[in-house]
Amino acid sequence: MDKTKSTFQSIDEYIKTFPKEVQSILQELRKVIQEEAPEASEKISYQIPTFYLNGNLVHFAAYKNHIGFYPGASGIAKFKKEIDKYKNAKGSVQFPIDQPLPFGLVRKIVKFRVGEYKKKVPKKTKKK
Repeated sequence: MDKTKSTFQSIDEYIKTFPKEVQSILQELRKVIQEEAPEASEKISYQIPTFYLNGNLVHFAAYKNHIGFYPGASGIAKFKKEIDKYKNAKGSVQFPIDQPLPFGLVRKIVKFRVGEYKKKVPKKTKKK
């Protein structure tokens, strides 16, 4: 990553700062998230790629030795058994960059998070 760049305007801009092999991993991760959360918008938040749906849905980022995936505490807790084989914390998981990413797990987590965020939308009531 270009450490001299202080702000990114888009996810494309962020991804382009990495070597080609990392770019392809990030693009695939982005595609999986888009497929599971088609209503979500993309933005940069905390200087990393973020998908937004009535709040920050998930974030991801690339580092030297891992891809960080940030589905929040509820996303980690719900899939704790599957996530435990990776380094993780309350709201994050680190997927080793030299191993295939578990896209099936990512899909399940994103789908779960979409369900949570859809519940946050207040239902419109009809005026009488």
